[in-house]
This record gives sequence, structure tokens and C-alpha cells, in this order.
Amino acid sequence: MSESDAPPEEDAIVLDYLPHGRADDDRPSYQKPPLAFALDSDQFSLHELTLDDDADVKIGDWLDLSEPPEGVERVRDVEYGDLSSGARSEIEYVIEDLIEEEEDRFVSFYNDAQPITLRLHQLNLLPGIGKKLRNSILDERKRKPFESFEELDDRVTGLHDPKGVLADRILEELREDELKYRLFVREE
Repeated sequence: MSESDAPPEEDAIVLDYLPHGRADDDRPSYQKPPLAFALDSDQFSLHELTLDDDADVKIGDWLDLSEPPEGVERVRDVEYGDLSSGARSEIEYVIEDLIEEEEDRFVSFYNDAQPITLRLHQLNLLPGIGKKLRNSILDERKRKPFESFEELDDRVTGLHDPKGVLADRILEELREDELKYRLFVREE
């Protein structure tokens, strides 16, 4: 992605588009506004967009929510449970694509993760990373910061899918309301 093709700073990716509104809305079709669900690509917050009938919104579109485009009447924050089934099935793929596209941002997490308490490190919050794997990551990054997921995979024995581990944690943070610590998802 060249710099001119880069999405705007305050952006979200459309996960699902419901041209006839929510199925569980009992109003007649002509009274239900079209809706879309979107994921903020920076803070991983979820949004429901109420659209007018002329809105040109498709699944996969990037939208600048700091200045909603024409056709977006209202933006409200929602939780994972409020998403349509289509948005829920799409979200994992969108997160994986984001991690792939913004590799530097997510590799830097492995380079910059810090202790939370004397006994708990941010790396330990990632699925499958225990004390031994955490220490391997910390030792390797002291020698030289990681520059890519491939390098991370090559240098840290036992860490087989560094991208997938991050995607799993982001999904867990989106799905679970009662997590004590959040690494990626902004709390509402």
C-alpha cells in the first residue's frame, strides 16, 4: 500500500451492510433504516452506522469516522454481542488482514511489551505464551529488535504463529467484557 493509498487516520472498516436494517426490528421494512457495522482499525472499537437510503457503503469499505461520509446519519459504539452474524463472521478476517497490512505496528508490540506487575508481563496475556516463551522473546529482543513476523518466528523457538496469537488476543478482548487487562481494544 503506497502512502497515497493509505487509509485515513480515523478509519474503520465496514464488516457488514444491512440494507433493510436489523432482522429483529419489528417495524415494517420501509421504516427501518439501512445499517452497517464497522471496526475501528486503530483502537479496535466497534460501531453501528445508521445510513440514509442513498448511502454508498459496501463490506470492506474504509470510512473516516472522524468526519462521517455522506449518507452516514449516525455512528454509535456497540459491543461484540450487538454485531450482526455477518459482521461476526467477517471480523476475524479483517483483523488478520490489518495485522498483515500494518506489520510494523504489530511487530513493535513484541519489541515494546512491558511488565504489568512484578509477576505479570503483557506478553503473558497473549494466548499460548507462558513464562518460558515470554523469556525467549525478551532475550531475543535484547539482542536485536524484531523487524518482521518472519524474523520473530525464526528467532523464537515455539512461537509458531505470532500474527495469529495477536489476532486471537484482539478477538478475545472484543468478545469478553470482563477482562482485567486490555492490550489492543479500547474500553468503552
